[in-house]
Parts: sequence; C-alpha cells; structure tokens
Amino acid sequence: MSRTVLTVVLTTLALASLAQAQFNPSGTTTLSVNVGSDAAIQINTSNTTMATSGGAFSSDYTGQTSFIYKIRTSYSGGTGSITLRVTSDFNAGGPSVATPPTAGDALTYSCTVNSPGTGCSGTLTALMSAATSVATFGSNAKSTKAGNTGSTSWTLTNDPLYSTGTYTATVTYTISAA
Repeated sequence: MSRTVLTVVLTTLALASLAQAQFNPSGTTTLSVNVGSDAAIQINTSNTTMATSGGAFSSDYTGQTSFIYKIRTSYSGGTGSITLRVTSDFNAGGPSVATPPTAGDALTYSCTVNSPGTGCSGTLTALMSAATSVATFGSNAKSTKAGNTGSTSWTLTNDPLYSTGTYTATVTYTISAA
C-alpha cells in the first residue's frame, strides 16, 4: 500500500510541476524553416509576332519573346536551367520545325538573360525532338523577389516555298533548380 501511495504522490507532484510550466507570464518557441531550391518562369510575350524587315526575300522573319524568371539554387553544388522545346509545329503548307520544306530552313534563336543566369551561347536551332538551352545557373544563384528578365530572339528562314497564310507554333519554356 505504501508503494501505491508513493506512486500516487509522485505522479501528482509531476503533474503539478508540468501544469506550472505551461502557464507563465511569457513563453518562447523555436521556429524552423527549410528553404529549398525553387524556380518559376513567366512568359511575357504570349503571342510573338515574327515579321520581315525587307521585301523580296531580302530578310528572314524575326521576333522576340520576353520572360521573367525567379530562381534559388542550392548553396553548394546547386544548378538550374531554362530550356525551350517546340511542342506544336507550324501548320501544313508553311514553315516546319520537324520537316522543313527546304533543307537548311530552321527556326533559330539567341538568348539574353540577366544575372544570375548565363544565357545560351551563340545561335541555337529550336527542336521538337528535344529541349534546348536558354539559360544556366550555378550554385547559390538567387534572383530578386520581383524576378529577373530575359528574352529569346527568334529567326525563321524566309523560304519562297511557304504558302501564304498565318502559321503558328507553340514553344514551351521550362525552368528548374536543384
């Protein structure tokens, strides 16, 4: 019986002590947050119009797509990228990314990307079969809260074999961070 009474007394004292610790004039907590790598992109030019600057096939079709990106890569060993891929080809009868009417016809682009990104080097050919580079990011790359800007300058061969009309293709941009 004395063991039972002792257990009850110790339990009562422990509960009383616990109750007193929970109610004080002030209290504290420790906040913890795990900030990971992240990335997002906004395409500002939803319809990029391409036009020639001269007549009689003297210039190719050109246009520009602008975007804003936000990125945060890992502090050590982090990487990131922006890529693009033609996901829907132009309509039949006009230009084509997958099967151009003339060998050498191409949809090409160059990139301008503000820091912390590094834009693609030179002129690249847009593909349907694979994503191609727009920008790369290294370790600890951080954009501003409002985002950083970039653009893709497009060139499409002006081939006389294209039938007259309006043709559209869809290009999908993808951003990633690790």
